[in-house]
Amino acid sequence: MIRALHRWPGLLAFVLLTILAVSGAALSVFPAAERLSVPQAAAELNVAELAERIHAAYPGVEQIRRAPSGKVTVYWFDQGAPGAAVIDPATGQGVSSADPNPIQRWLTRLHRSLFLGDGGRIAMAAGALAMLVLSVSGAILVARRAGGWRRWFARLRGPLPGRVHVEIARVAVFGLALSAATALWMTASTFDLLPDGGATQALPTEVSGETGVALAAIPTLSVVPVMELRALNFPYPGDETDVFTLKTDGGTGYLDQGTGALLGWNDLTVWERVSETIYMLHTGQGASLLGLVLGLMALGIPVMGATGLAIWLAGRRGRPRIRGNQPAGKAETILLVGSESGSTWGFAATLHRTLSAAGQRVHVASMAAFDSLRYARGQRIIILAATYGDGDAPASARGFLDRLAGLDHAPDMPLAVLGFGERSFPAYCAFAEQVVAIAGEKGWSMLLPFDTIDRQSPQEFARWGHRLGAALDIQLELIHEMVLPETQTLRLISREDYGSEVQAPTTILRFSMPGASLWQRLMGKGFERFDAGDLLGILPEVSTVPRLYSLASSRKDGFVEIVVKKHPSGLCSGQLTALEPGDTVTAFIRHNPVFKPGRGSKPLILIGAGTGIAPLAGMIRGNTRHRPIHLYFGMRHPASDYLYGEDLARWQKDGRLAHLATAVSRGEQPNYVQDALRAEGAELSRLVRDGARVMVCGGRDMAAGVAGVLAELLAPDGLTPIGMKAEGRYVEDVY
Repeated sequence: MIRALHRWPGLLAFVLLTILAVSGAALSVFPAAERLSVPQAAAELNVAELAERIHAAYPGVEQIRRAPSGKVTVYWFDQGAPGAAVIDPATGQGVSSADPNPIQRWLTRLHRSLFLGDGGRIAMAAGALAMLVLSVSGAILVARRAGGWRRWFARLRGPLPGRVHVEIARVAVFGLALSAATALWMTASTFDLLPDGGATQALPTEVSGETGVALAAIPTLSVVPVMELRALNFPYPGDETDVFTLKTDGGTGYLDQGTGALLGWNDLTVWERVSETIYMLHTGQGASLLGLVLGLMALGIPVMGATGLAIWLAGRRGRPRIRGNQPAGKAETILLVGSESGSTWGFAATLHRTLSAAGQRVHVASMAAFDSLRYARGQRIIILAATYGDGDAPASARGFLDRLAGLDHAPDMPLAVLGFGERSFPAYCAFAEQVVAIAGEKGWSMLLPFDTIDRQSPQEFARWGHRLGAALDIQLELIHEMVLPETQTLRLISREDYGSEVQAPTTILRFSMPGASLWQRLMGKGFERFDAGDLLGILPEVSTVPRLYSLASSRKDGFVEIVVKKHPSGLCSGQLTALEPGDTVTAFIRHNPVFKPGRGSKPLILIGAGTGIAPLAGMIRGNTRHRPIHLYFGMRHPASDYLYGEDLARWQKDGRLAHLATAVSRGEQPNYVQDALRAEGAELSRLVRDGARVMVCGGRDMAAGVAGVLAELLAPDGLTPIGMKAEGRYVEDVY
């Protein structure tokens, strides 16, 4: 509900909101510019002195008006001809024309009414209402994604458009809500939709009948500083019943033009003060710095609109058209999908196509459409579920858990749940786990044990398909083709071979940097921007399914480097390890924003084994600022697979690597990286207490062992790997 409330007003009102935002941001500059450009009155100058100076220069003065910016304007009549000028309070002389700025006037009309009168005002009010709805719903969604209001500024993960959208939103959302609410108030006031809370200010009926009082002899004018003046209206010449009208920040008073006596005073009412405050908050008049801040926040609207549109389009592109989808009441297999960005729908399409080819009647729908009463012929339910944010339901699964929890009993058909996510995230497949937990509480029988897919791996999906086929007693080959980004050709320039002596042939491959178009350079796409820890996707010659390898280099190194271990039946690893300098491969970059060392000078604890050294070596190579890095590296034997051995020694010597500990599993005294951690437990605990960030790369079993050891070592300090993951201080890149 909240996502729909946020999405559709944004999409439908995008152009209108952009006009509102850009024109409002431009208008916010004028109060500040006016404040800086006009002469300001001295703090000790009072209204009587200012009025005397102006009256001497302009004997036919009709009104003196002071704007919140400090600009003093005089209006006069000279032989029946009107005049106006901006005044220097120090002299009372005009310094510039009082004519309104034509650009400011044009922008104001655009901002208020689109040049369409009352109809335009209503349209812009509708835009302000849409902005208010977007701000409130957006704040709720930001809090959800961050894991709660207390983690409002928690580190973000995920695709760039989503991160940019949320980063701007969590800075600007409250300012945008303020601007929208004040705009609605002002529109309501314009159309007299608000109660009249102003005081009735009747002119005094008893006056002295005299004229010609000296301005300096009026006590009230002498005690009011110019800084509090709003306007001073002079009596009409020759009208003995007219009076001076003084308006200040405190209220309105009437002064006898013959004696200078104060004839009456009306304080500003609470309602008037509220209205003026709202006007000030919206326009920046009287608070130019606040106006500039709100103007800058408003400029985030076009960016958030563009990134929001990109997120929506990506979701639509990621949701393929499923041909031959059977009606729910006639299908044997019910396939329900929970997806945020749309990628999980691609896996659902692959599963639907394969099951249909095997003779199954399959109905595919969102998890939000779950209704067990509709599945009259259903024999099984399969759920493919991604996770949104910190364990929340993805967009197409809204309300599923409530429907499931509200069932009197579980459906009379077995269930299989497959979770999709990235293992490096603290809430890895947490929503899918909630589905399994509630299903278990309902006594729902399981067709297959709960399983997960890391990083949309086609290989893991295919292996799960074999298990599903065995459970259904049919042959299933799930060949899922990912939607690939733009690829480029990489040419190998060097290779280093290791591991043949321990039956684990491993190669460090270095490719030249590919060329890039002007558009790629401007947009930072592809190979124009990557870091150690990002992923290199390789397309094997005999397959359309890419293999992903962690990068051991960054863009600034000037080359693309990966570490590949040859597997006996590996299509891609076999091709890569057979490359010779000059050979080429087809590849693309996939950014991995989670697995980054982060900024700052706190120590880094890098832990890896085997080919897991690749991104860690790249981070050490790029540590030109000598941030303290402690590396724990596991290998089989130093004589055969000590990857980057010479480089590590050199980096240690030049200060890029502060400490190196190795573990050899096939030496005279076999040990593993977990043993190396235990041996230095006290130092590790101290580093973590001091704020160190832990990064683990390598096989899943190794990573699990490392997490177990660190849990033991950190327990006395009340720390856990899970808690550190939630803080962003413990990240993994495992396979």
